Amino acid sequence: MTTFQTHSAEETTELGRRLAAELKPGSIVLLRGDLGAGKTTMVKGIAEGFQAAKADDVTSPTFTLVHEYRGPDIILYHIDLYRIDTQRELDTLGLDDLLAPNCILLIEWGEKFPRLQSEQNLEIALERVAETERRIMLTTP
Repeated sequence: MTTFQTHSAEETTELGRRLAAELKPGSIVLLRGDLGAGKTTMVKGIAEGFQAAKADDVTSPTFTLVHEYRGPDIILYHIDLYRIDTQRELDTLGLDDLLAPNCILLIEWGEKFPRLQSEQNLEIALERVAETERRIMLTTP
């Protein structure tokens, strides 16, 4: 496990940009943390790191459930399972259909479903320490 401390949303976004260089196509990344912990802020940086979207264009998919961001070499799927409560609801999203060699799945609230938890997936846990300070823990496969 690797731990980082950020002191602003900008630093969390920058960490996401740096982490993008470590992500491989075909990966599943689980983002854990309470509401407001910075999960979408982290995705903003990852999307910029892959040139798939500008940070300002990345928003939480809480109501749409899935946002797609296309970069020159990779497609990012930003998925929010906060409003998904059952395995049946999860199955209707067709996440398996999104897995492809040129795709990365960034899943918020994936810990709700044991099926998504795997030692092969990167987990990014964000913890709110203070108003703008975050502790970010990476568990790599």
